[in-house]
Amino acid sequence: MNRHPSRAALPRAHVWADRAYDRLQHFLHIEAVSGIVLLLAAAVALIWANSAYAPSYHALWHAPVTFGVGDLISSQSLHFWINDGLMTLFFLVVGMEIRREIHDGALSNMRQAALPIAAALGGVIVPALIYVAFNPVAPRLNGWAVPTATDIAFAVGVLALLGRSLPGTIRVFLLALAIIDDIIAVLIIALFYSGGLAWEGFAVAGVGLALVIALQRIGVGSAWAYVVPGAITWTGLLLTGAHPTLAGVVLGLMTPVFAKPLYEPAARMLQRIGAELAERPDAISDGEHRRALHVAKRELAAPALRVQQSLHPWVAFGVMPIFALANAGVSFGDIDLAGGDTSWVVLGVGLALVLGKPVGVLAASVIALRLGAGRLPAGMDWRGLLLVGLLAGVGFTMSIFIAMLAFDDASLLGAAKLGVLLGSLCAALLGLGWGALLAWRVRRAGSAG
Repeated sequence: MNRHPSRAALPRAHVWADRAYDRLQHFLHIEAVSGIVLLLAAAVALIWANSAYAPSYHALWHAPVTFGVGDLISSQSLHFWINDGLMTLFFLVVGMEIRREIHDGALSNMRQAALPIAAALGGVIVPALIYVAFNPVAPRLNGWAVPTATDIAFAVGVLALLGRSLPGTIRVFLLALAIIDDIIAVLIIALFYSGGLAWEGFAVAGVGLALVIALQRIGVGSAWAYVVPGAITWTGLLLTGAHPTLAGVVLGLMTPVFAKPLYEPAARMLQRIGAELAERPDAISDGEHRRALHVAKRELAAPALRVQQSLHPWVAFGVMPIFALANAGVSFGDIDLAGGDTSWVVLGVGLALVLGKPVGVLAASVIALRLGAGRLPAGMDWRGLLLVGLLAGVGFTMSIFIAMLAFDDASLLGAAKLGVLLGSLCAALLGLGWGALLAWRVRRAGSAG
């Protein structure tokens, strides 16, 4: 059945273009594809950083990039603008995901959210303890939070590769756990990896947030109107000494989850304009009609959903691969694994992700269920919970991000990144293997029944 009956009346070239656009949109929203792109970017970075062209790799990211207007000029390395600037979009999407889940998702009901919260806490505490057991002294101790995070895109992408045989509740549970992990990671960055705070910066950030609230109160729905207030908030947090990407989380949490009320409901407006255009097709040239159609289309969806969906392809296929390309290039020749410090960091991070995550998720879930605090979702058993725990060990983006905040020493940072890459790869392979076995059992049970 054709989803677009009107296509029959269009020229064939238009129909082909329409179908190609639909398929491109579908392609850009498949988690498995974005996970593969992220993996390819990391592989390119590793190969580049360990090739004869390694100097060009490092020179590229340290190249100065200048932005400014008039006397307000800032010149920083390309690496800074990617990690502290571009990644703000990543954190903005994270903030909106958290906002939506709290409003009407897995975190909106305490009984429903209790088990994912417990599992996420176990998946943070146990990996941190394993890392500290191998790295009990400073400066290695500073990396205790590196293996605590879960990469949502990568983990869900690996799960998507397993197909549709597995219960959908596994994906929902993994998403909820990963989002809670992100909340904990954001709090860890704010509390433990921010420098001495300069309080005057909060005044600048407060001006930006006040402008956001003012625009929301007067009913401004265009996302572009919030770029300048967002930039002011980002600058304020940078001046405080806190990590400026936290501005993305704050703005994401402030994004409304309800569509803006209009004088005329959007659906009724579309019906009215449609009826008028049917009677007088040339009315579309009327500027008032065009503006009304634009507003109705925009306000049919809540801002938190609309902006997140708009940013998703850019973050998944732009921001995150660029971040991986800029930060996953670990030069193996610069890491002396024979030295005690670096080898212990690699081992601590890798084991914490591969072993600590599933153990923490399962142990905390057992305790929560024994205490009656939550219940397993319908269609999900302990085998599915183990799969979630294994996939939660895919840290990657957020883990590398925390590693760069934790270590100033280049050798320790390289060791932490290597541990993240090896641990995440092992966790992904173990998750794929266990998930493929579960999917085979589900298909076998279905055929037998």
